[in-house]
Amino acid sequence: MFLGCVPALAGDIDVLHASVAPTEKVGSDVPLHLTVMNRAPEADSLVRFRCPFANFSERVTVDKGGEGPPSKRPVQTIPVKASGETALTPEGMHVMLLQTRQPLAAGDRFTCQASFRKAGALEVPVEVRASN
Repeated sequence: MFLGCVPALAGDIDVLHASVAPTEKVGSDVPLHLTVMNRAPEADSLVRFRCPFANFSERVTVDKGGEGPPSKRPVQTIPVKASGETALTPEGMHVMLLQTRQPLAAGDRFTCQASFRKAGALEVPVEVRASN
């Protein structure tokens, strides 16, 4: 059973407030919003994220320098700072969930899996939520 804002916990890592925006189109690419809280004195990194409603995921960063609009480029891992909070948002480093398998309606909830280099894998509740 999914319980609202209950964090996912693995070792010293909590994943909080994981959400994606609704989409009616199958095959959409959607950014994942979430916050990683690391209580460990050493840094970690997010190495994989899997969701049942998307065929693939990709860890990306947004390059804002140079001419033209910002562009996304893939990264191997997303660093998670020691003893603190790391927010993953579409404006910086984040996870893109690619090729949705179904429409995503506000209020839908899914269990996904995040894998961290040191903390290991954990189940993460993800809510489909319209932006405020």
